[in-house]
Amino acid sequence: QVQLVESGGGLVQPGGSLRLSCTASGSIFSINAMGWYRQAPGKERELVARISNVPTTNYADSVKGRFTISRDNAKNTVYLQMNSLKPEDTAVYYCVADVRRDFSDYWHNYWGQGTQVTVPS
Repeated sequence: QVQLVESGGGLVQPGGSLRLSCTASGSIFSINAMGWYRQAPGKERELVARISNVPTTNYADSVKGRFTISRDNAKNTVYLQMNSLKPEDTAVYYCVADVRRDFSDYWHNYWGQGTQVTVPS
């Protein structure tokens, strides 16, 4: 089994910063892309940022220039540095990783449990 555990969420004032971390553990042979999604109350889950193992990155338009995704392959960890936070960034943030558990396995998406980020208006 594979587990993803996020940390770093919390309450921050507008204009502030937070850094989210997500570490994958368990039966892991290889990790391809990793990323962050978010879901605000009453809204659908949306992609925030994604990083491949090359690495290449892509971001939602709403966070470009404010958020930075990075990864440490040795630690199976992905980070999301969030700067200039706005009330509309308030959401539960979920980590996702594309994992192979052994050489013969297919790629599977695994999700973390989510971490709350709140930016009051």
